[in-house]
Formats: sequence, C-alpha cells, structure tokens
Amino acid sequence: MDRTPLTQLAHLDQRVSGCRACPRLVAWREHVARAKRAAFADWTYWGRPVPGFGPADARLLIVGLAPAAHGGNRTGRMFTGDRSGDVLYQALYDIGLASQPTSVSAGDGLELYGVRVTAPVHCAPPANKPTPEERDTCRHWLVEELTLLRPTLRAAVVLGAFGWQAALPAFAAAGWTVPRPRPAFAHGARVGLDGLDLFGCFHVSQRNTFTGRLTPEMLRDVLRTAAEAAGLG
Repeated sequence: MDRTPLTQLAHLDQRVSGCRACPRLVAWREHVARAKRAAFADWTYWGRPVPGFGPADARLLIVGLAPAAHGGNRTGRMFTGDRSGDVLYQALYDIGLASQPTSVSAGDGLELYGVRVTAPVHCAPPANKPTPEERDTCRHWLVEELTLLRPTLRAAVVLGAFGWQAALPAFAAAGWTVPRPRPAFAHGARVGLDGLDLFGCFHVSQRNTFTGRLTPEMLRDVLRTAAEAAGLG
C-alpha cells in the first residue's frame, strides 16, 4: 500500500469531501448548490465539504474559517471564486508563494509553493457562522491534516479569531505544545509551538478589507514574516 504523504493527504481530502456529519451544514450547502446565485446560474456547484488545497510537503499553513457559499462551495477549492480569495491569493502571488494572482476555479492552473490552505470548518455555513458544535465536530479533520503535515510544517497563519480558537486545540491534539493559558488572538500575534511559529492575522473578509481594517500591505507583512519563519523567504 502506498503510504506517501501525498497519497495519505489525497485520501484525507477525499474523505473530507464525503462528510455529512452536521445536518444543518449539509442542508445549507446543498440548498445553495441547487438555488445558486444568478451570476453563477450556469455553474454546477460543488455543494460538498471543501478539502484543503496545497502540497503535501507544505512548510506554511494558512487556516481560514469556512468556505463561502458561492465561493469554495461553488468551486470546490478553498478561497476560490470569492472576494476573500482574491485578496489572499494576490498577496501570496505578490510575495512569490503562488503561481498566479487569481483563483477562479479548481481547474485554473493555480499552484502554491510550499503553502497549503485549509479551514477548521469544511462546509459553507449559513451567514458565514458555524456553531461551536459544528466547529468541534469538524476538528478531527484538521487534526488529521496537521498530523500529516507535521514532518515539514514550520509556520501557520490563522485568519481571524474564530479560526484561532478552533486551531489551537487542533494543534494541541496533533502533538504541538500550546501554551497555557492559551494565547489570545491578535493581528500580528506570534506564538512559538515547539518547532512551529503560529501567527495571527485579521481575516480576509470583505468587512475587513473594504473598511481598511486589513490592508494588502498588512496581509503581505504577516505572510512574508510567516514565510521567512517557515524557511520559504
């Protein structure tokens, strides 16, 4: 049996995309996939949990919140096809970690260099707000992903307070030592987890990027610092 990291991660991604553990999320993601948005009426929506995206030997992990209803839930790839993804992938391209500045579909040829993107909740939630129970139910997928990435992973950027609260227990369950009391989220926060540097960054949501709470320069600064910590700089 092939036990390479690539094969193991591909198998995990396949299992993630078949999950039906949270009835509210299953109902919502499938409703959105049927109803669609007028602008995407000709699309066949993915309508399933969205697995992580990026190489199996990633040195840097970016942890978001959950797929967008008409973004990842439509395209089947994290941060793909929505405004948040436009900002994130432009920043990754600007610092040399992505092959192109846009991410519009799963077949657009985008490659990430040493970076993987994932989320603590893999289904699009109503109003972009998973419940604490849904977050906790989904955590084991992130724990498995972190465990597979652990041999090469050296840094992680967590986008937003929700992701931070969800990620810290997952890192602990995957074997890293998380300080107690658990560090609070802040933009620019940096926490050492015995061999891995964890960074906080405001989420790339439209609320943050349209208001200027998170500027492209702020995002690039965090990503660049994290990339250097991961040995990608």
